[in-house]
Amino acid sequence: MHELSVALGIVKIAEKAVENIHFERITKIELQIGTLSGIELDSLNFVWDSAVKDTVLEKSIKQIEVVKAKGKCVDCDTAFDLEHIYDSCPKCNSHFKGILKGKELRVKAIEFI
Repeated sequence: MHELSVALGIVKIAEKAVENIHFERITKIELQIGTLSGIELDSLNFVWDSAVKDTVLEKSIKQIEVVKAKGKCVDCDTAFDLEHIYDSCPKCNSHFKGILKGKELRVKAIEFI
């Protein structure tokens, strides 16, 4: 379950932000997580409370923006939604594609007190 290490990494980012800006605590943290990032949202939510206990994120609101995956076919230039990394182009059935979005895993915003 690598979601625990992801959550602990987010805590480190938040603690560094609080340290740099000299605020007491964080009221809200916004995350962007792509559907192809490999993060299971249920698992992240399950470990979240344990990971943030006694940290600057303990009483904060966690907001997750899920970024739907999109790809672009190399052969026919069609942009299309991806459910899985191995999905083929719906127009020409090619498996050659570029991933336009969906691999995101980032802290989008932090609100302080």
